[in-house]
Amino acid sequence: MPLEPFKSSQPLTMGVELELQLVSLSDFDLTASSPDLLHLLSRKPFPGNVTPEITESMIEINSDVHTHHSELVSQLQVIRDTLVQAGEQLNIGICGGGTHPFQKWAERRIFSKPRFKEVSELYGYLAKQFTIFGQHVHIGCASGDDALFLLHSLSRYVPHFIALSSSSPYVQGNDTLFNSARLNSVFAFPMSGRAPFTQSWSTFEHEYFAKMEHTGVIKSMKDFYWDIRPKPEYGTIELRVCDTPLTVERAAALACYLQALCRYLLERREVAPAEDDYLVYNYNRFQACRFGLDGTLVHPKTYESLSLREDILTTLRKMEPHGAALGGTAGLQHLMQVTHEGSDAHYLRQQFERSGSAEGMVDAAIQRFRGH
Repeated sequence: MPLEPFKSSQPLTMGVELELQLVSLSDFDLTASSPDLLHLLSRKPFPGNVTPEITESMIEINSDVHTHHSELVSQLQVIRDTLVQAGEQLNIGICGGGTHPFQKWAERRIFSKPRFKEVSELYGYLAKQFTIFGQHVHIGCASGDDALFLLHSLSRYVPHFIALSSSSPYVQGNDTLFNSARLNSVFAFPMSGRAPFTQSWSTFEHEYFAKMEHTGVIKSMKDFYWDIRPKPEYGTIELRVCDTPLTVERAAALACYLQALCRYLLERREVAPAEDDYLVYNYNRFQACRFGLDGTLVHPKTYESLSLREDILTTLRKMEPHGAALGGTAGLQHLMQVTHEGSDAHYLRQQFERSGSAEGMVDAAIQRFRGH
């Protein structure tokens, strides 16, 4: 089908999507409980939106559209409390984290939904291996041209969000030595990576999307698994690189950081984005996934090597006036603390050492999600 017109939305509004793990409280493995949980939640008002994900051991929650940090975090907390209460009725633990540390992908069940079945038939075992958990953040844009400008301008900051949200150090019972191993699974899909360098929505629509649709490879924007993609039906850009944090408070803080960055970038005081910015994109992305806050970046304009931790701290300080103008100061302060103290990946490794088992680590993640 043709690309939808880009729907103008209120600039700098934000919304959050979180993919969450459904865990059996008897053995702390993933459990195929989303049909039961969704049925239970459908019987009472839900403060947001909850939907199935590709396998039955996952759900996705969506916030409403917000302008301020306080509104977003308050709604996410209410959603969390509603989920926890429902989970207790079914003996299900709910938690964040980009991967479950020891689940076996072959044991997962595809949720009975036409699109999920199509994806499973096309991608084979990759569909079940896609039992990974991410946070997506939407930012409202006035036009398609603004959306593409922000999409490419933000490429320099993608490693910040990977490192700050990293919470997937373990896969299939092993420490991967990555802070975010989840993104390695995303990269297996052919339409992943980064968007083509186009700065005009008309060019994107007619010279890229139309040609891609004509090849038969894609049918809609849903077929692109880019790190950042435009969502014309919402009038937003969607950042997709974050692991699901262990707390909704961190999820809200990450959204506020993206909101502040977009406000700053729309002032157009930085050098405009260029195709050559992507020369170091995959290297910087790898550094953030592998080493987290201890990674090293290459600046896309100057080619200077930078400490990722120091670059984040410098940028957070630069964003302070924008955070204040948007009501997001508390969110930026939260991330300042994360940068000093360590990410959720660091916390999970600590919990594994403390408990001596992967099950103990999952239990700690469940308690952390609950706010304990």
